[in-house]
Amino acid sequence: MHETPLSLATALADNPREMLRKLQSLDGPFPLFHPEKSADDPITEFAAWLAAAIDSEIREPHAMTLSTVDEQGFPDARVLILKNLDSKGWHFAISAQSPKGRQLTIQPNAALTFYWQKLGRQVRVRGVAMDMGPPTSAADFLARPQGSRAAALMARQSDILNHAADLDAALAQQRQRMTEQPNLVSPFWTVYALRPDQVEFWQADTGRRHTRLKYVRTEGGWSKVLLWP
Repeated sequence: MHETPLSLATALADNPREMLRKLQSLDGPFPLFHPEKSADDPITEFAAWLAAAIDSEIREPHAMTLSTVDEQGFPDARVLILKNLDSKGWHFAISAQSPKGRQLTIQPNAALTFYWQKLGRQVRVRGVAMDMGPPTSAADFLARPQGSRAAALMARQSDILNHAADLDAALAQQRQRMTEQPNLVSPFWTVYALRPDQVEFWQADTGRRHTRLKYVRTEGGWSKVLLWP
């Protein structure tokens, strides 16, 4: 018989160390990864891993954690959706007025992390975020669901919200604007491509003999090295 969320919360509060140690991790089974058969470049290899995640019916396989730093050097991380993958890198879209947007303006170095638990796989990408320009950003914005566009048009992300009713009123106002102006685009909406300098592919092993393959950008293309787990 399963414990209720309340009883689990109580047990976790009383003895978090014991509760956490009871949780299973990396119990597989996992697919094999043969680094010697990997692609010459990380984008091609990532496409193969993403395809495997989709084929395995992993929910939201395109979800990724974007990590940035603020002007004091403190890191921030949040989960976004991968919008595109091409020779320029990994694409994502955000408001330039948001905290992460302001951070990228000050310091464009950033990182992405993908984790597909069912496959025991992680991919870590480090590089520089590049603005893809107004036409690309506008096209992405207009392709978004109405609710997403309304939220972006408010341009209030991460501001203090005093009353929930204020949010409802602001959303309604932006939906009305979109009805009157179907091609309305937020001036702050920005599509970035993270141009990779380093990409690591991490394959879990139930015996903790994990396989780690790291791509490093060079003047002539890419070099590949294996890392200790």
